[in-house]
Amino acid sequence: MEQNKATLLALDSLSIYRGLLEDQVLSKLKALLHCLNSGGPAAVQLSKVVNGYNEFFFALAKSGMTSLTQYILDLLIFDENPFSFACQRGEETGCQSILDKAVSQDLANLQRVAGLNVSVFKAEIAELFSSEIDKLVIIALPEWTAGYQPLCCPEHIQDIKAHFYRAEDWVQCLDELKTFYQNYGCGVFARYYAFVWEKTTGQGYLKGIDKPDPISLEQLVDYQYERNRVIENTLQFLNGFPANNVLLYGDRGTGKSSTVKGILNRYHSQGLRMIEIPKAYLADFPLIIRQLKNRSQKFIIFVDDLVFGDNEENYTSLKAVLEGGLESKTPNILIYATSNRRHLVKEYFSERAGLQSGNHDEEVHARDSMQEKLSLADRFGINVVFSSPDQNQYLAIVKGIAEARNLNADWELLRKEALQWALWYNGRSARTAKQFVDWFEGHVSLGNQ
Repeated sequence: MEQNKATLLALDSLSIYRGLLEDQVLSKLKALLHCLNSGGPAAVQLSKVVNGYNEFFFALAKSGMTSLTQYILDLLIFDENPFSFACQRGEETGCQSILDKAVSQDLANLQRVAGLNVSVFKAEIAELFSSEIDKLVIIALPEWTAGYQPLCCPEHIQDIKAHFYRAEDWVQCLDELKTFYQNYGCGVFARYYAFVWEKTTGQGYLKGIDKPDPISLEQLVDYQYERNRVIENTLQFLNGFPANNVLLYGDRGTGKSSTVKGILNRYHSQGLRMIEIPKAYLADFPLIIRQLKNRSQKFIIFVDDLVFGDNEENYTSLKAVLEGGLESKTPNILIYATSNRRHLVKEYFSERAGLQSGNHDEEVHARDSMQEKLSLADRFGINVVFSSPDQNQYLAIVKGIAEARNLNADWELLRKEALQWALWYNGRSARTAKQFVDWFEGHVSLGNQ
């Protein structure tokens, strides 16, 4: 039972990474080891051992991995603890050497757990039973692996995992682990770069997006001046210079949302993270900001298709954040919003009529109401207008997309079909141009089969 006892001791010895013991897989492994190492061989019951073993194996398989080494590496690099937080903030405290020593010990212990040999593990369990049938039951239990297979994940995550896997001694990876935390942070913000704010039973949380929209800025045609204004502001933000909240407004289908998504895809490797928040949850802004303000990354909170009805009060939450209250103003957070309207809160003729009512109180109330509604867009430091393209711009966008896809088509035919498409469907816009090229490419490809 030497390996099993050593593994249990390694888990019990974790200090800085002690939070990993709450993980479902490791907690079930620890429970199994306790079952095997308490009360002596005579107290060990086969049914409890088999059940505990399969509970552990099921939890590991349910995670999508069958390699214990790979699973533990995943826990290790994304763990949030005093060491990883200090590294991501770039702090060098007086207790840094103490933390380094404790983490080094944890790395050695985690390597011991990750290297748990399943054949030896099962053989040691089988020794506890005298019946050959019992031994066969143990030997027949499913087996995990110790191998490493690169999963579909960002390159920096693959690199740090591969570095650990190649190392004979994980303690030697301490500096690389520090660098990883410094460059990419820890927890979900190291694992994902795109998030959406969701709610379950009234509780809000950040949900990481495994596969964000892959649109790149290079795929977007025209609107270069407008796009460059947003890019320049983002670069100022990423480099620690003053930057503004941005409102991208204008006609539908002109690439406002695609511009914001493309910026994330270009700059996430420089520490940019993006959180999309539905309009219905804008009142949660203070809660979101508290989760982000002490992080090392730069965050853009993205609100898409922003417009408020007359009876909606959520715009006051957005306004408070834009104005920068005592808690709202943080240097690592900006707001980018898109809208089809310059005035984000709907206004009615009846409100303007109040200005002409002749009643002083009604006139003051109407004026205040209108000013409050019209002032929301002014709270964004930069307003970028995306207007519908004229015919020549529309055709230029069609041509640019077609050339980027290497479509070998007669331009006159393409031009004629593109104009007809705009008449039949949604009018001239960048979105309409892309939809047309999608149809044309598919139509031609199908005909060539």
